Amino acid sequence: MSQPNKPLVADGHEAREGGPNRKVVDVAVGVLIQPDGHFLLTSRPEGKVYAGYWEFPGGKLEAGETVEQALARELHEELGITTGQIQRWREELVDYPHALVRLHFCKVLDWSGELQMREAQSFAWQQIPVKVGPVLPGTVPVLQWLAADIGWTGALY
Repeated sequence: MSQPNKPLVADGHEAREGGPNRKVVDVAVGVLIQPDGHFLLTSRPEGKVYAGYWEFPGGKLEAGETVEQALARELHEELGITTGQIQRWREELVDYPHALVRLHFCKVLDWSGELQMREAQSFAWQQIPVKVGPVLPGTVPVLQWLAADIGWTGALY
């Protein structure tokens, strides 16, 4: 699993809430991949920062949770699915104006249940190049990794 060297800065022209010594927020993120290679993106719900942007689903770790436990809980709460094996994949530190976030990306190849958008978000099964947008800045590295896995050298979205 790769470790981030320096943060990806999103919207660098905007002020950072909490200043330079703000706490890192850990977030578990699920990259759900179907056998044909399509992956799931969901839109951020109204009322949340970056509402309408597309991302991989997931959420914040609660006290005492592992990344895998948090992701299983979040995917059940947000999408109504039960996960099988969760494979930790990569990490990326993203410096958003509202928060400094450590994204723990996990591949999820096995789940059960029908998708239920419990936060009134939208979903789309995608492949490279992605046809939905705008894409959340923290999602871009994953698209780059997926593109590299298939040898894609064109535009990601």
